Amino acid sequence: MSTTPSRNASIFQGNLLSRAVIDAVVKLDPRKLMKNPVIFVTEVVAVLVTVMWIRDIQAANGDAWFSGQIAAWLIFTVLFATFAEAVAEGRGKAQAASLRQSRTDVIARRYLTRDMAHGLTENVGAADLVPGDIVLVEAGGIIPLDGEIIEGGAAVNEAAITGESAPVIREAGGDRSAVTGGTTVLSDAIKVRITAAPGETFIDRMIALVEGAERQKTPNELALSVLLSGMTLIFLIAVVTLWGIAGYSGSILSVTVLSALFVTLIPTTIGGLLSAIGIAGMDRLIRFNVLATSGRAVEAAGDVNTLLLDKTGTVTFGNRMATEFIPLPGKSARTLAEAVVLASLGDDTPEGRSIVALAKSDFDLDVPNLAGEETTIIPFSAQTRLSGIDFRGRAVRKGAIDAILREAGVTMAVAPDGFRQSVEKIARSGGTPLGVTENGELLGVVHLKDVVKPNIRERFAALRAMGIKTVMVTGDNPITAAAIASEAGVDDFIAEATPEDKLAYIRKEQDGGRLIAMCGDGTNDAPALAQADVGVAMQTGTQAAREAGNMVDLDSDPTKLIEVVEIGKQLLMTRGSLTTFSIANDVAKYFAILPAIFAATYAVAGKPTGPLDDLNIMNLGTPQSAIISAIIFNALIIPLLVPLALRGVRYRPSGATSLLRRNLLIYGVGGLIVPFIGIKLVDLVVHNLFGA
Repeated sequence: MSTTPSRNASIFQGNLLSRAVIDAVVKLDPRKLMKNPVIFVTEVVAVLVTVMWIRDIQAANGDAWFSGQIAAWLIFTVLFATFAEAVAEGRGKAQAASLRQSRTDVIARRYLTRDMAHGLTENVGAADLVPGDIVLVEAGGIIPLDGEIIEGGAAVNEAAITGESAPVIREAGGDRSAVTGGTTVLSDAIKVRITAAPGETFIDRMIALVEGAERQKTPNELALSVLLSGMTLIFLIAVVTLWGIAGYSGSILSVTVLSALFVTLIPTTIGGLLSAIGIAGMDRLIRFNVLATSGRAVEAAGDVNTLLLDKTGTVTFGNRMATEFIPLPGKSARTLAEAVVLASLGDDTPEGRSIVALAKSDFDLDVPNLAGEETTIIPFSAQTRLSGIDFRGRAVRKGAIDAILREAGVTMAVAPDGFRQSVEKIARSGGTPLGVTENGELLGVVHLKDVVKPNIRERFAALRAMGIKTVMVTGDNPITAAAIASEAGVDDFIAEATPEDKLAYIRKEQDGGRLIAMCGDGTNDAPALAQADVGVAMQTGTQAAREAGNMVDLDSDPTKLIEVVEIGKQLLMTRGSLTTFSIANDVAKYFAILPAIFAATYAVAGKPTGPLDDLNIMNLGTPQSAIISAIIFNALIIPLLVPLALRGVRYRPSGATSLLRRNLLIYGVGGLIVPFIGIKLVDLVVHNLFGA
């Protein structure tokens, strides 16, 4: 996959970091911080301690150095938290800037009438276009706004969107008719019906999404924010209670000490990294050239239970090609070819075009000129699964076997032996048979061949290890579907599937409490994409499909759905792991600091310390150095964890039990141990160098 440099640039580039520093200061605005309760409370405490510091300076009571240190590091804690979010946003803003530069003022050739009857055009600015207008774009021209090709075909450079410089073919009809504003036509000429208003194009949506302008907290983030807010309130009550207990025991704790203790105990680590984790998850998708319309979709991808995958283009390479005409006994191959060419006049799919190409190469047959003839063309549709033509008393049909059998008024059991044997042979080989009839009489079968993608079986096995069920959806008959499903290694398949079948399956799974992901590119996929919890639309697909999905794959690679699921799981794992680490940190800091604070409580005559000093297992120098060391550690751990939050916890396909065990062992136990080591090292510096 080819991507633009802006997508692959290091997040720690100098220009990104300098911009992040400025944004971090801007984010100190309390109105912005209120969205993050833990860090907002930390900022309030920092202001309170700063006031205490100013008071101590004026009173000259000797505590100014201590309160000044606490105030400074509390401010740094808030800054590091906002800096983490700003760094995470940096890549998105850089990409948004690159996209803005790609936009140019385009002069479009708009037809004076939308029916193009007279072929007259006028030059207008792209900003003057409205949905429904039809424009002519010739070689070298820029497509002004998003639209659908209604006539013609052309090679289009979509590097501004996908980062891929290789041109792609866009043409009227089928599922590759959508074009994006800002892309360049390299050859031929196309007529485009505008479908998006100025400011609402795909590029405009990309800019808004990647720079975070439309980012909202996901349900998991909201739930975690509520949990962290609850924990903050609990620790506030605990600290106030501790003040009363200390006073009763003869120890006087200052407001500065209590404030510092409070900040070290609340989950500031995950509070400072929570937004960065969510933004980084979206950024990882962007680096895979997948655009998510919301963080909710990324999270849902991590919880997916079932993947619904189209066979063509996902499990197989797609673009099935006609390889053979197999007539029934008594019929000639040429007669069959002539009939199937006529029936393909209403089939603009790659398969339909390959049939015409095969007839041309094998029998030198061209598409007949029916101008002036009284004809009725039956276009191919996903519902009927056939195409055909009626003219001169002939009714020719070509399509899926079950549809053709209904057309002929017979069942497979009573179909001619030659027809039945040909269908079974093609199906067992993994190919797709198409039946052909004329006036209700079976003529023969067309062999469409497709190839399963390499290594796809291993990828499905990895998904199975994650606990994800894979279901292949195809319009093929059950025998063909079973052969390809077995070769690819999917868990289940749906044969002879219609759009209604996809929708019904998704609803059935969702009613059972499972989350469904699917991909699609056609208008017929739009209902299922909208119904699925994770709907990945292909950028090359129709406008309806792109609007229905909650993700868009800029590379139009259906297999990327697997990476989307992995990124979603990585996002959830990262958030869970760092939450575990943060809470474990709080527990460790609690037992590291409190013994040092109360070391002198109940002191025995002639000794500076009392029996509670035995709990000071870290042997911290003084109560003041213990507090300062904890505050410094609490501040520094946030930027130290920023790379992990942005990169994400490494994901390995395994069961939930294994993942939980690994999380508790590494981030739970690690979160307990690291503060003891870190605070002790900081204390050695603070106590020995500064005498605190």
